[in-house]
This record gives sequence, C-alpha cells and structure tokens, in this order.
Amino acid sequence: MSDKFFFKGRKTPKPKHESFGYNTKRAAKPGTEAFPLQLIVADEARKLEVAAIVAEHQLFANIEVNADVAEDILELEGLLNKPKTTTFEKKPNRNEPCACGSGQKFKKCCGK
Repeated sequence: MSDKFFFKGRKTPKPKHESFGYNTKRAAKPGTEAFPLQLIVADEARKLEVAAIVAEHQLFANIEVNADVAEDILELEGLLNKPKTTTFEKKPNRNEPCACGSGQKFKKCCGK
C-alpha cells in the first residue's frame, strides 16, 4: 500500500474533476449550434455572401441585417484567420547521410 497519508492510518481522498484536468467551466466553442456566431451586415446581398462563407466552413451563425449599424463580422474573421502552427524541417545530424545524395556524411559534405 503506497499511500502518502498511510502514516496517519487513512487513504487519500478521491480527487475532484479539477485535479484530473477536466475543465468543468469551459465556454462553448464559437461557431457551433450551441454557441452560434452573432454577425451584423448592412444589406441582404452581403447577408447572402456571409451566409455562403459560413456554410462553406461548416459553421453556424445568426446573421442580422441592420443598415444603421456598421458591419460586424469580426467573430467570423477571427475564426477563419486563425494563425497556423509553424513547423520547421528537421535539420540533419552531423553523422547522417547528406540530403544532396553524394553518399557522404552531412558533416563532410554540406555541413562544412
């Protein structure tokens, strides 16, 4: 029995959800059926354009037509222009064969 409270003669209490990393207070993901995007456009033609973009990306949105207010589609643009993770090509180790195809080790060929 390897219990950190064994010397006191009791077992460790069962941890709560938070200690397992389960987030019980997570907000719903924007653009889903449960939490649709709230978008405002100026006219019906623009509403059709934005609706096509939303459907193309399989999102959900409540699009309101209101000519008195400035267009507000920042939530949609934020989801579509999410920054991509940058990945870098692995640099060869010194003792690996050179990528140029010479058959020599990298340190003797292109790694000089």
